[in-house]
Amino acid sequence: MTAPVTLVEVTRGLAVESRHAGTVAVADADGAIVLALGDAERPTFGRSAVKGLQALPLVESGAADRFGFAVEELALACASHGGEPEHVATAAGALARLGLGVEALECGAHWPTNDAAARALAASGAGPNALHNNCSGKHAGFLCLACAMEVDTAGYIGPDHPVQREVTAALETAMGVSLADAPVGTDGCGIPTYAAPLSAIARAFARFGAETGFGPARAAAARRLKQAAWSAPFQIGGSGRFDTEAMQALNGRAFVKFGAEGVHIAALPELGIGIALKIEDGATRASEVAMAALIARFLDPSGAAGDWLAGQTAKRLTNWEGVEVGVMRPAAALLA
Repeated sequence: MTAPVTLVEVTRGLAVESRHAGTVAVADADGAIVLALGDAERPTFGRSAVKGLQALPLVESGAADRFGFAVEELALACASHGGEPEHVATAAGALARLGLGVEALECGAHWPTNDAAARALAASGAGPNALHNNCSGKHAGFLCLACAMEVDTAGYIGPDHPVQREVTAALETAMGVSLADAPVGTDGCGIPTYAAPLSAIARAFARFGAETGFGPARAAAARRLKQAAWSAPFQIGGSGRFDTEAMQALNGRAFVKFGAEGVHIAALPELGIGIALKIEDGATRASEVAMAALIARFLDPSGAAGDWLAGQTAKRLTNWEGVEVGVMRPAAALLA
């Protein structure tokens, strides 16, 4: 087994104070490895990074069209949103289309991850509900699929529920692997999460981006989900969020999505490749720097996109007085 590689360095002054190790896999739609750093075959829980794949049955089945899901609702189905008022309203609207209320969501409740939204909610005297959960859009999509399949919506998060069987099948088809014997756990929002080779996750997003390796209906579903994310990128994350800003800056050249515990993916449609990475210590701050460096390496963008990526790959670190004390940057392995 190949050891993880240092991907990101954090400096203080001129010295490297901290290092984040991880693994990278870049693959094309046939599974050919374009770049591997560390053990690209290491089983990795995709967590929320694979929401785009989990949303494929929602569109492919015709469920989204049957219940009139709007572009914003499709984007939110792929999102890990910050619980801002716009996100809450979009999730509530999706449920209303199904004739359901917040009580139908089985993702649990947590405070908005957006600080301003959390403070505003607390100041109002109210507490969070399941609409504030960063996965509420994905779960609204699962409920839509259950309604279209005319199956019981209760228990839709269970691995044996027809909805999750469809979602798991979509993951397997996209990744090109069987998940029957894969390590399985429970994600933060209650659904099953599977550990697949990082290379298979990269291949899945190469297929998702290039719309190849799928049947016509699934390819069309991937196209609609990407276009929804690019048309409504705020729904994907929200104010100040990496994935939202990446899709705004890159203007349709990349589909980008983070997951918990330092997982991050990107689909680069024009190159027909997918990128998947995992930071060993689970730090999102490192996964964002590493992903920005990889996107810049393969797309070599100029103009506003290049400027944005440059800012993400040399993140200034300041003290409480606003004085720069260091920088977070890609390590040599990502720049080779």
